[in-house]
Amino acid sequence: MQTPASNTALAGIRVLDLSRVLAGPWCTQTLADLGADVLKVERPGTGDDTRAWGPPYLKTREGQDSSEAAYFLGVNRNKRSIAIDIASPRGQALIREMAGKADVLVENFKVGDLARYGLDAQSLLAEFPGLVICSVTGFGQTGPYKDRAGYDYAVQGLGGLMSVTGERDGLPGGGPQKVGVAVADLFTGMYATVAVLAALRHRDATGQGQIVDMALLDTQVAMLANLGANYLCTGVPPRRMGNAHQNIVPYQVFEASDGHVIVAVGNDKQFAKFAELAGHPAWAADARFASNADRVRHRELLVPMIADALKTRPRQHWLDAMEAAKVPCGAINDLGEVFADPQVQAREMTVPMPHPLSDGLTLVASPMKLSATPVSYRLAPPLLGQHTEEVLAEFGYAPAEIATLREQGVIA
Repeated sequence: MQTPASNTALAGIRVLDLSRVLAGPWCTQTLADLGADVLKVERPGTGDDTRAWGPPYLKTREGQDSSEAAYFLGVNRNKRSIAIDIASPRGQALIREMAGKADVLVENFKVGDLARYGLDAQSLLAEFPGLVICSVTGFGQTGPYKDRAGYDYAVQGLGGLMSVTGERDGLPGGGPQKVGVAVADLFTGMYATVAVLAALRHRDATGQGQIVDMALLDTQVAMLANLGANYLCTGVPPRRMGNAHQNIVPYQVFEASDGHVIVAVGNDKQFAKFAELAGHPAWAADARFASNADRVRHRELLVPMIADALKTRPRQHWLDAMEAAKVPCGAINDLGEVFADPQVQAREMTVPMPHPLSDGLTLVASPMKLSATPVSYRLAPPLLGQHTEEVLAEFGYAPAEIATLREQGVIA
């Protein structure tokens, strides 16, 4: 499945991507899906760290593991890879030349690292005032932690997410728990995308570029959302609730006779319907449970009663009954069940893409559905340095000049 970039929202926008691993590449893949031409600059010989983060790896046409890790494939489609030695003066000159012809530069080097090469945001913006520069770090360009390396796992802990994730203390399995995917990285990538688009709109209106300073910790604190608001309103840190909700009851996982089901009652009318189908209509009239605030206050009394009721029937019975009554509910699917789900398939949430090493590459599709400027699937995640010569030719380099740069080890 390949669609052209000509009718996409970001057609004509060029992004120079000096980022690696997840937060930066998630931002640039999103921009690429929207039509931007993303030039991914990688270290010759090794490339993005995630190329080696396997298994699993993409299988070749012969059924053998390739060198392309699934992790890398998941965040680098629609990009062109150019392998440049940024530590060499000639490589730095190449990057600067490309930055001068780009709209956006995204990087996630440690604070101060790019200044050693003369490629720091302030220097580039002074030379190219229309450039939008997005720097992604663990802790931002200011503050006492700015020189620390930032990792999603550590930021989930430091930023409070692990204090509210996991089973309740004192219960079996209780204690801090990280989220199953790197949400601080992913949220930072998405916030970075939004900020870059806002900066581009400002640039288009004024001709003025700017520096976007994105930090994983800032994002982690922001994404606490209602739980952060709970604390700021009360001064009381929220605690871990397992699969329950801090502010809504019943809103958690319950055990049926043959599995588990999610019950997500969002208002009092839904609770009345739920109480009836659970065989206990009197719950809705009980003063202890009539309103959500009452149910939250009497959580320890109500939840065990619901648990006892739901254990009497299989999960599909409850799912069917709640769906019919329009009570929010859900199954707990593994990823095999997710991608087999008819709604996921109807929404085309996977996309096959031709790859130089395999005919069997399928990726998770973008969730963005735009009626006039749809997401574009043009390029499979690139091999390391796959487009180096092609891109340099577009920048006016003759074959002999490219060969010389290769001989000098500047490119690969």
